Amino acid sequence: MASVDLHSVGLTYPDGTVGLDAIDLRIADGEFVALVGPSGSGKTTLLRTIAGFLAPTTGLIRIGESVVANATTNVAPERRHLGMVFQQHAVWPHWNVARNIAYPLKLTKVSRAEREERVAAVMQLVGLEGFGTRNPTTLSGGQRQRVALARALVGNPQVLLLDEALSALDEPLRDALRLELQSLTRSIGLTVVHVTHDRDEALALADRVVVLDQGSIQQIASPPELVSYPASASVARFMADATLFEGVVHAAGFTASNHPCAVGHDVLGTRFRFGEEGTLAVLPEDVRLDADIDGAAEVTSSLFGRSGNDVIVDWAGVRVRCRVTGRRPLVGERMTVTIHRALFYPTASLAVREGAVR
Repeated sequence: MASVDLHSVGLTYPDGTVGLDAIDLRIADGEFVALVGPSGSGKTTLLRTIAGFLAPTTGLIRIGESVVANATTNVAPERRHLGMVFQQHAVWPHWNVARNIAYPLKLTKVSRAEREERVAAVMQLVGLEGFGTRNPTTLSGGQRQRVALARALVGNPQVLLLDEALSALDEPLRDALRLELQSLTRSIGLTVVHVTHDRDEALALADRVVVLDQGSIQQIASPPELVSYPASASVARFMADATLFEGVVHAAGFTASNHPCAVGHDVLGTRFRFGEEGTLAVLPEDVRLDADIDGAAEVTSSLFGRSGNDVIVDWAGVRVRCRVTGRRPLVGERMTVTIHRALFYPTASLAVREGAVR
Protein backbone atom coordinates (compact mmCIF):
# COMPACT_ATOMS: atom_id res chain seq x y z
CA MET A 1 0.00 0.00 0.00
CA ALA A 2 1.12 3.57 -0.48
CA SER A 3 0.37 7.23 0.07
CA VAL A 4 -0.45 9.64 -2.76
CA ASP A 5 1.04 13.15 -2.82
CA LEU A 6 0.15 15.95 -5.21
CA HIS A 7 2.12 19.21 -5.10
CA SER A 8 0.87 22.24 -7.07
CA VAL A 9 -0.59 19.98 -9.76
CA GLY A 10 -2.11 21.86 -12.67
CA LEU A 11 -3.51 20.71 -15.98
CA THR A 12 -4.28 23.01 -18.88
CA TYR A 13 -5.70 21.62 -22.11
CA PRO A 14 -4.35 22.70 -25.52
CA ASP A 15 -7.30 25.06 -26.04
CA GLY A 16 -6.43 26.88 -22.80
CA THR A 17 -9.15 25.31 -20.65
CA VAL A 18 -7.97 24.79 -17.07
CA GLY A 19 -8.75 21.29 -15.83
CA LEU A 20 -6.82 21.46 -12.55
CA ASP A 21 -5.45 24.51 -10.78
CA ALA A 22 -2.63 24.20 -8.22
CA ILE A 23 -3.87 21.03 -6.49
CA ASP A 24 -2.13 20.25 -3.20
CA LEU A 25 -3.32 17.01 -1.63
CA ARG A 26 -1.78 14.28 0.51
CA ILE A 27 -3.60 10.98 0.85
CA ALA A 28 -2.17 8.84 3.64
CA ASP A 29 -1.32 5.18 3.32
CA GLY A 30 -4.54 3.24 4.00
CA GLU A 31 -6.79 6.31 3.81
CA PHE A 32 -10.13 6.35 1.97
CA VAL A 33 -10.64 9.72 0.23
CA ALA A 34 -13.69 10.73 -1.80
CA LEU A 35 -13.60 13.40 -4.52
CA VAL A 36 -16.88 15.27 -5.01
CA GLY A 37 -18.06 18.38 -6.81
CA PRO A 38 -20.53 19.61 -9.41
CA SER A 39 -20.26 18.57 -13.05
CA GLY A 40 -17.09 19.99 -14.55
CA SER A 41 -15.49 20.52 -11.15
CA GLY A 42 -12.37 18.51 -11.99
CA LYS A 43 -12.91 15.43 -9.82
CA THR A 44 -12.66 12.92 -12.69
CA THR A 45 -9.79 14.89 -14.24
CA LEU A 46 -7.93 14.65 -10.93
CA LEU A 47 -8.51 10.89 -10.70
CA ARG A 48 -7.37 10.34 -14.29
CA THR A 49 -4.27 12.43 -13.64
CA ILE A 50 -3.38 10.26 -10.62
CA ALA A 51 -3.99 7.18 -12.79
CA GLY A 52 -1.70 8.45 -15.56
CA PHE A 53 -4.31 8.79 -18.29
CA LEU A 54 -3.73 12.56 -18.26
CA ALA A 55 -0.36 14.28 -17.87
CA PRO A 56 -0.21 17.35 -15.60
CA THR A 57 1.26 20.49 -17.13
CA THR A 58 2.67 21.66 -13.79
CA GLY A 59 3.46 20.17 -10.40
CA LEU A 60 4.44 16.75 -9.10
CA ILE A 61 2.67 13.50 -8.26
CA ARG A 62 4.22 10.88 -6.00
CA ILE A 63 2.81 7.43 -5.24
CA GLY A 64 4.60 5.93 -2.28
CA GLU A 65 8.28 6.82 -2.72
CA SER A 66 8.10 7.05 -6.52
CA VAL A 67 7.58 10.23 -8.53
CA VAL A 68 5.15 9.26 -11.30
CA ALA A 69 4.61 12.69 -12.86
CA ASN A 70 6.47 15.99 -12.97
CA ALA A 71 7.79 18.43 -15.57
CA THR A 72 9.89 15.75 -17.27
CA THR A 73 8.24 12.45 -16.28
CA ASN A 74 4.87 10.80 -16.80
CA VAL A 75 4.92 7.12 -15.85
CA ALA A 76 2.48 4.99 -17.87
CA PRO A 77 -0.70 3.87 -16.05
CA GLU A 78 0.25 0.19 -16.14
CA ARG A 79 3.53 0.95 -14.35
CA ARG A 80 1.98 2.88 -11.46
CA HIS A 81 0.84 -0.26 -9.60
CA LEU A 82 -2.77 0.92 -9.34
CA GLY A 83 -6.10 -0.85 -9.46
CA MET A 84 -9.04 0.90 -11.09
CA VAL A 85 -12.78 0.21 -11.22
CA PHE A 86 -15.06 2.18 -13.54
CA GLN A 87 -18.79 2.87 -13.55
CA GLN A 88 -19.21 0.40 -16.40
CA HIS A 89 -17.51 -2.73 -15.11
CA ALA A 90 -16.08 -3.74 -18.54
CA VAL A 91 -16.26 -7.48 -17.85
CA TRP A 92 -15.58 -9.40 -21.06
CA PRO A 93 -18.56 -11.69 -21.82
CA HIS A 94 -16.55 -14.21 -23.87
CA TRP A 95 -14.31 -15.08 -20.90
CA ASN A 96 -15.40 -16.81 -17.73
CA VAL A 97 -15.12 -15.06 -14.36
CA ALA A 98 -11.71 -16.50 -13.44
CA ARG A 99 -10.18 -15.54 -16.77
CA ASN A 100 -11.54 -12.00 -16.49
CA ILE A 101 -9.98 -11.59 -13.06
CA ALA A 102 -6.66 -13.15 -14.12
CA TYR A 103 -6.15 -10.84 -17.09
CA PRO A 104 -3.82 -8.30 -15.35
CA LEU A 105 -1.66 -11.17 -14.10
CA LYS A 106 -1.41 -12.66 -17.56
CA LEU A 107 -0.27 -9.29 -18.94
CA THR A 108 2.56 -9.22 -16.42
CA LYS A 109 3.49 -12.84 -17.25
CA VAL A 110 2.70 -14.30 -13.83
CA SER A 111 2.94 -18.10 -13.93
CA ARG A 112 -0.24 -20.07 -14.40
CA ALA A 113 -0.01 -21.74 -10.99
CA GLU A 114 0.43 -18.42 -9.22
CA ARG A 115 -2.40 -16.86 -11.28
CA GLU A 116 -4.78 -19.58 -10.21
CA GLU A 117 -3.79 -19.21 -6.57
CA ARG A 118 -4.15 -15.42 -6.54
CA VAL A 119 -7.44 -15.46 -8.46
CA ALA A 120 -8.92 -17.99 -6.02
CA ALA A 121 -7.82 -15.84 -3.06
CA VAL A 122 -9.25 -12.60 -4.41
CA MET A 123 -12.52 -14.27 -5.44
CA GLN A 124 -12.96 -15.42 -1.86
CA LEU A 125 -12.12 -11.89 -0.67
CA VAL A 126 -14.90 -10.28 -2.73
CA GLY A 127 -17.50 -12.98 -2.16
CA LEU A 128 -17.25 -14.80 -5.50
CA GLU A 129 -15.90 -18.12 -4.30
CA GLY A 130 -17.06 -20.90 -6.64
CA PHE A 131 -17.92 -18.50 -9.50
CA GLY A 132 -14.72 -19.05 -11.52
CA THR A 133 -16.27 -21.01 -14.38
CA ARG A 134 -19.41 -18.88 -14.63
CA ASN A 135 -20.19 -16.87 -17.75
CA PRO A 136 -20.37 -13.16 -16.82
CA THR A 137 -23.65 -12.79 -18.72
CA THR A 138 -25.32 -15.04 -16.12
CA LEU A 139 -24.29 -12.75 -13.23
CA SER A 140 -26.21 -9.93 -11.63
CA GLY A 141 -24.98 -6.33 -11.90
CA GLY A 142 -23.59 -6.49 -8.40
CA GLN A 143 -21.75 -9.73 -9.10
CA ARG A 144 -20.22 -8.30 -12.29
CA GLN A 145 -19.04 -5.27 -10.32
CA ARG A 146 -17.44 -7.67 -7.84
CA VAL A 147 -15.62 -9.27 -10.77
CA ALA A 148 -14.32 -5.83 -11.79
CA LEU A 149 -13.23 -5.15 -8.20
CA ALA A 150 -11.48 -8.53 -7.96
CA ARG A 151 -9.66 -7.83 -11.24
CA ALA A 152 -8.48 -4.48 -9.82
CA LEU A 153 -7.25 -6.13 -6.60
CA VAL A 154 -5.62 -9.29 -7.96
CA GLY A 155 -2.41 -7.48 -8.87
CA ASN A 156 -1.95 -6.25 -5.28
CA PRO A 157 -2.18 -2.56 -6.19
CA GLN A 158 -0.63 0.20 -4.09
CA VAL A 159 -3.74 2.34 -4.53
CA LEU A 160 -7.32 1.58 -5.63
CA LEU A 161 -9.04 4.18 -7.84
CA LEU A 162 -12.84 4.11 -8.11
CA ASP A 163 -14.52 6.15 -10.86
CA GLU A 164 -18.26 6.23 -10.06
CA ALA A 165 -17.83 2.50 -9.43
CA LEU A 166 -21.22 1.99 -7.73
CA SER A 167 -23.38 4.53 -9.55
CA ALA A 168 -24.75 2.10 -12.17
CA LEU A 169 -26.22 -0.15 -9.47
CA ASP A 170 -29.74 0.11 -8.08
CA GLU A 171 -30.58 0.42 -4.40
CA PRO A 172 -30.55 -1.52 -2.09
CA LEU A 173 -27.75 -3.43 -3.88
CA ARG A 174 -25.70 -0.26 -4.08
CA ASP A 175 -26.03 0.32 -0.35
CA ALA A 176 -24.99 -3.26 0.39
CA LEU A 177 -21.90 -2.97 -1.81
CA ARG A 178 -20.94 0.31 -0.12
CA LEU A 179 -20.77 -1.52 3.19
CA GLU A 180 -18.82 -4.41 1.69
CA LEU A 181 -16.41 -2.06 -0.08
CA GLN A 182 -15.68 -0.12 3.08
CA SER A 183 -15.18 -3.28 5.11
CA LEU A 184 -12.97 -4.87 2.45
CA THR A 185 -10.66 -1.91 1.87
CA ARG A 186 -10.23 -1.29 5.58
CA SER A 187 -9.53 -4.95 6.32
CA ILE A 188 -6.58 -4.99 3.89
CA GLY A 189 -5.44 -1.42 4.66
CA LEU A 190 -5.86 -0.28 1.05
CA THR A 191 -5.46 3.35 0.01
CA VAL A 192 -8.57 4.37 -1.95
CA VAL A 193 -9.45 7.42 -4.06
CA HIS A 194 -13.14 7.41 -4.95
CA VAL A 195 -14.87 9.78 -7.37
CA THR A 196 -18.62 9.99 -6.88
CA HIS A 197 -21.47 12.39 -7.61
CA ASP A 198 -23.38 10.91 -4.67
CA ARG A 199 -22.76 13.15 -1.65
CA ASP A 200 -24.24 10.67 0.83
CA GLU A 201 -21.99 7.93 -0.54
CA ALA A 202 -18.91 10.14 -0.13
CA LEU A 203 -19.84 11.03 3.44
CA ALA A 204 -20.63 7.42 4.34
CA LEU A 205 -17.45 5.85 2.96
CA ALA A 206 -14.62 8.34 3.22
CA ASP A 207 -12.18 9.23 5.98
CA ARG A 208 -11.90 12.63 4.29
CA VAL A 209 -13.86 14.30 1.51
CA VAL A 210 -12.28 16.64 -1.04
CA VAL A 211 -14.71 19.16 -2.56
CA LEU A 212 -13.67 20.56 -5.93
CA ASP A 213 -15.07 23.30 -8.14
CA GLN A 214 -13.66 24.72 -11.38
CA GLY A 215 -10.51 22.64 -11.02
CA SER A 216 -9.64 23.90 -7.52
CA ILE A 217 -9.98 22.38 -4.07
CA GLN A 218 -12.63 24.21 -2.05
CA GLN A 219 -12.39 22.16 1.15
CA ILE A 220 -10.78 19.03 2.57
CA ALA A 221 -12.43 17.72 5.71
CA SER A 222 -13.80 14.74 7.57
CA PRO A 223 -17.48 14.04 6.87
CA PRO A 224 -18.74 15.46 10.20
CA GLU A 225 -16.72 18.66 9.81
CA LEU A 226 -17.73 19.10 6.19
CA VAL A 227 -21.43 18.84 6.97
CA SER A 228 -21.36 21.01 10.10
CA TYR A 229 -18.76 23.59 9.07
CA PRO A 230 -18.57 24.07 5.31
CA ALA A 231 -15.68 26.37 4.33
CA SER A 232 -17.83 28.55 2.09
CA ALA A 233 -21.43 29.26 1.19
CA SER A 234 -21.04 27.39 -2.10
CA VAL A 235 -19.74 24.29 -0.31
CA ALA A 236 -22.64 24.53 2.17
CA ARG A 237 -25.12 24.64 -0.70
CA PHE A 238 -23.50 21.78 -2.62
CA MET A 239 -22.80 19.40 0.26
CA ALA A 240 -25.65 20.16 2.65
CA ASP A 241 -28.42 21.73 0.52
CA ALA A 242 -28.07 24.96 2.48
CA THR A 243 -30.34 27.90 1.71
CA LEU A 244 -28.36 31.09 1.05
CA PHE A 245 -29.37 34.64 1.94
CA GLU A 246 -27.40 37.74 1.01
CA GLY A 247 -27.36 40.49 3.62
CA VAL A 248 -25.45 42.37 6.28
CA VAL A 249 -24.52 41.96 9.97
CA HIS A 250 -25.44 44.93 12.16
CA ALA A 251 -25.88 45.63 15.88
CA ALA A 252 -28.98 43.43 16.20
CA GLY A 253 -27.77 40.53 14.05
CA PHE A 254 -27.99 39.49 10.40
CA THR A 255 -30.65 40.94 8.12
CA ALA A 256 -31.18 39.66 4.59
CA SER A 257 -31.45 42.03 1.67
CA ASN A 258 -34.99 42.22 0.26
CA HIS A 259 -36.16 39.29 2.38
CA PRO A 260 -37.68 38.92 5.89
CA CYS A 261 -34.90 36.53 7.05
CA ALA A 262 -33.23 37.96 10.17
CA VAL A 263 -31.31 36.22 12.97
CA GLY A 264 -29.57 37.34 16.15
CA HIS A 265 -25.84 37.19 16.84
CA ASP A 266 -26.29 34.08 18.97
CA VAL A 267 -27.43 32.15 15.90
CA LEU A 268 -24.38 32.94 13.77
CA GLY A 269 -21.85 30.11 13.79
CA THR A 270 -18.92 32.05 12.28
CA ARG A 271 -16.93 35.16 13.08
CA PHE A 272 -18.24 38.50 11.89
CA ARG A 273 -17.83 42.24 12.21
CA PHE A 274 -20.59 44.80 12.39
CA GLY A 275 -21.32 46.28 8.99
CA GLU A 276 -19.99 43.26 7.08
CA GLU A 277 -21.89 42.19 4.01
CA GLY A 278 -21.97 38.54 3.13
CA THR A 279 -23.94 35.33 2.73
CA LEU A 280 -25.89 33.46 5.39
CA ALA A 281 -26.01 29.68 4.88
CA VAL A 282 -28.83 27.82 6.62
CA LEU A 283 -28.58 24.03 6.73
CA PRO A 284 -31.83 22.01 6.45
CA GLU A 285 -31.53 20.52 9.95
CA ASP A 286 -31.12 23.99 11.48
CA VAL A 287 -34.62 25.15 10.53
CA ARG A 288 -37.73 24.64 12.65
CA LEU A 289 -41.19 24.75 11.09
CA ASP A 290 -44.30 25.46 13.13
CA ALA A 291 -47.78 25.19 11.68
CA ASP A 292 -49.35 28.64 11.68
CA ILE A 293 -52.28 29.79 9.58
CA ASP A 294 -50.65 33.21 9.43
CA GLY A 295 -47.16 31.84 8.77
CA ALA A 296 -45.01 33.52 6.15
CA ALA A 297 -43.98 30.28 4.44
CA GLU A 298 -45.97 27.70 2.49
CA VAL A 299 -45.04 24.02 2.15
CA THR A 300 -44.42 23.19 -1.52
CA SER A 301 -42.90 19.71 -1.11
CA SER A 302 -42.97 17.19 1.74
CA LEU A 303 -41.21 13.85 1.43
CA PHE A 304 -40.96 11.11 4.03
CA GLY A 305 -37.47 10.09 5.14
CA ARG A 306 -36.24 7.51 7.64
CA SER A 307 -34.20 10.00 9.64
CA GLY A 308 -36.48 13.00 9.07
CA ASN A 309 -38.94 14.44 6.63
CA ASP A 310 -37.49 16.41 3.71
CA VAL A 311 -39.62 19.53 3.42
CA ILE A 312 -39.35 22.55 1.12
CA VAL A 313 -41.18 25.76 1.90
CA ASP A 314 -41.61 28.90 -0.15
CA TRP A 315 -40.61 31.74 2.17
CA ALA A 316 -41.17 35.10 0.51
CA GLY A 317 -40.02 33.75 -2.83
CA VAL A 318 -37.05 31.74 -1.53
CA ARG A 319 -37.15 27.93 -1.52
CA VAL A 320 -35.95 26.81 1.92
CA ARG A 321 -35.07 23.16 2.44
CA CYS A 322 -35.78 21.77 5.92
CA ARG A 323 -35.32 18.42 7.62
CA VAL A 324 -37.97 17.96 10.27
CA THR A 325 -38.88 15.12 12.60
CA GLY A 326 -42.29 14.22 13.97
CA ARG A 327 -45.40 15.02 11.98
CA ARG A 328 -44.81 15.51 8.27
CA PRO A 329 -46.21 18.86 7.10
CA LEU A 330 -48.73 18.77 4.28
CA VAL A 331 -48.26 20.53 0.96
CA GLY A 332 -50.08 23.86 1.10
CA GLU A 333 -49.78 24.27 4.89
CA ARG A 334 -48.67 27.65 6.20
CA MET A 335 -45.61 27.64 8.44
CA THR A 336 -43.56 29.92 10.65
CA VAL A 337 -39.84 29.53 9.96
CA THR A 338 -37.36 29.69 12.84
CA ILE A 339 -33.60 29.47 12.24
CA HIS A 340 -31.69 28.26 15.29
CA ARG A 341 -28.22 28.06 13.70
CA ALA A 342 -26.62 29.60 10.62
CA LEU A 343 -23.18 30.21 9.12
CA PHE A 344 -22.14 33.67 7.96
CA TYR A 345 -19.56 34.10 5.19
CA PRO A 346 -18.27 37.67 4.68
CA THR A 347 -18.09 38.73 1.05
CA ALA A 348 -14.61 40.27 1.37
CA SER A 349 -12.79 37.49 3.22
CA LEU A 350 -14.39 34.10 3.67
CA ALA A 351 -13.86 32.40 7.02
CA VAL A 352 -11.34 29.58 6.67
CA ARG A 353 -11.48 26.73 9.18
CA GLU A 354 -8.91 24.11 9.97
CA GLY A 355 -9.06 21.43 7.30
CA ALA A 356 -10.32 23.87 4.64
CA VAL A 357 -8.29 24.85 1.61
CA ARG A 358 -8.99 28.06 -0.27
